[in-house]
Amino acid sequence: MTAVRAVEQQTRGVFNVIDDGPAPAGKWLPHLASYVAAKTRCACFPKWPARLPAGEAAVTMTTAGRGFSNAKAKRELGWVLCYPS
Repeated sequence: MTAVRAVEQQTRGVFNVIDDGPAPAGKWLPHLASYVAAKTRCACFPKWPARLPAGEAAVTMTTAGRGFSNAKAKRELGWVLCYPS
């Protein structure tokens, strides 16, 4: 419904729709790996192997990207999380 509200209000710009306290990649990535039946456990490794399948943008976002905020969606669209975290 957030997308519909954005269109109806003719808002502009980017709206991040995320948890109030998003989990770092080190927390959610092992969980994702278990869903895709990854054969090995996640471990620390150089960034370059991840760049091949995921690309530079994905690697940067998960390792060094700045945090995202949903404040704009809350403020301009009146968006409320059903499950804040």
